[in-house]
Amino acid sequence: MTNAMTKGNSLKLILTFALPLLFGNIFQQTYNIIDSAIVGKTLGPSALAGVGASSSIQFLVIGFCLGFSAGCSVPVAQRFGAKKYSDMRNYVFHGALVTAGIAVLVTLLTTLLCSHILHILATPKDIFEDAYNYLFIIFLGIPFILLYNFLAGVMRAVGDSKSPFIALVISTVLNIILDLFFIIVLHMGCRGAALATILSQGVSGVLCLIHIVRKVDILRFDKKDLVMMPKRIAHIIGFGAPMGLQFSITAIGSMVMQNANNSLGSVYIAAFTSGMRIKMFVMCPFDALATAVGTFVGQNYGAGLMERVKDGIKKSALVGVLYGLFAGLILILFGRSLSQIFISGEHKDILDAAGKYLRCLGYFYWSLGILNVFRMALQALGHTGKAMISGGVEMLARIVVSRVFVPMFGFSAICFADQSAWVSAAIYTSILIYFFFYKKYRSNQKG
Repeated sequence: MTNAMTKGNSLKLILTFALPLLFGNIFQQTYNIIDSAIVGKTLGPSALAGVGASSSIQFLVIGFCLGFSAGCSVPVAQRFGAKKYSDMRNYVFHGALVTAGIAVLVTLLTTLLCSHILHILATPKDIFEDAYNYLFIIFLGIPFILLYNFLAGVMRAVGDSKSPFIALVISTVLNIILDLFFIIVLHMGCRGAALATILSQGVSGVLCLIHIVRKVDILRFDKKDLVMMPKRIAHIIGFGAPMGLQFSITAIGSMVMQNANNSLGSVYIAAFTSGMRIKMFVMCPFDALATAVGTFVGQNYGAGLMERVKDGIKKSALVGVLYGLFAGLILILFGRSLSQIFISGEHKDILDAAGKYLRCLGYFYWSLGILNVFRMALQALGHTGKAMISGGVEMLARIVVSRVFVPMFGFSAICFADQSAWVSAAIYTSILIYFFFYKKYRSNQKG
């Protein structure tokens, strides 16, 4: 099923498109929470710290893969909006080739450097083995992660957000079952948690591929769609690389932040890990809204409907801010209680630290509503380089806090590192949206 977003109420279309994405994100983050809960409650806080000690490097590597896949879908959405279907399929073909190459390269590099990466992150000796076992297997599953996200991005670009959601639901349920089997029945520890993740991710990718082949006629290739065009490979890389690097650059700041947090000891690593899981769950609506905005903007930009682009961005940003205020209040009031999903009540020091981290995040959660919508809009408009710089702004903010303030204020500084990044990048993207889009658009209208 495909769906053009070039006609009808802009906000209604965006929210309708975002709904399956939201449910998919919730299912995925629910798995992450259950995964961490199984590890934390079954294997203990030390194993939970081992799983969480490498979360920033996972964000760097997997974030690059996710960003690159999203970048590949931008020209697809634009050609779909312009009804240039043969060109659209040719971009899908080139995107698949480039994605396969990225999968091989990234998997080789990360698995070979896994141990060195954990040393760079200052992973404590008492959790190093668990951290290595978990991270190495996650890196082996990178091709599966890219397979699902590339195919899901293509389906979303042509207006189908439901099919990737269904595949994600199936893989999430499978993930939980495999988690319980590998950890509780086979006693595989952290390796079992990682293996469950990559196997279920592979299943979701295969399900998406089967659906496209059987059901999505508009994506079925003719011989003319498979013609190699080096310029389009360069175009795909031009979209994908900046978006992937944006995630990775942001993650470099998170790595520096995690290095600083790891140096504070396993209590704060466990607190940070549980807090991160809750933070990512509450971010699900932001991610869904931003992805929907990207598809909406890409299709309407391709169709030349700039007034609709402007309307969709403005209304979506308002929805994002309102949700951020609500979510922030939840974190402020219930952050410590939610942390007990992962940490038993007797570990009061870990719960107190996790509650403090989430409470501090809650004060600035609204800024993510601006940042995510504006950044995805910039990417869909083709300004991937400018959007990438916003990742650099986030990186710089986290590095400054981690290097300057953590030695002075300890975990209290960690609790405000993310917020400094969000607000700084939100200001940057807001300025870009105004001066490089709204102001330029008004000038073109007057001309």
